[in-house]
Amino acid sequence: MESVYLLIPVSVILVFGIAVAFWWSVRSGQFDDLEGPGFRVLMDDDMPKQQTEAEETAESDKLDKV
Repeated sequence: MESVYLLIPVSVILVFGIAVAFWWSVRSGQFDDLEGPGFRVLMDDDMPKQQTEAEETAESDKLDKV
């Protein structure tokens, strides 16, 4: 019976903590897009590597010397 005096306040604190975590996640937009991350995994993102400005300059210098 003495353990009930400990378990009831602990469970109330736990429920309150879970409610605060759920409220924070809803307010921060965690549940706004439920399907997007699943589709993003399937999308093909094999895009060609874009050259940086330094690489383009070095490449054009090589062509100028030839």
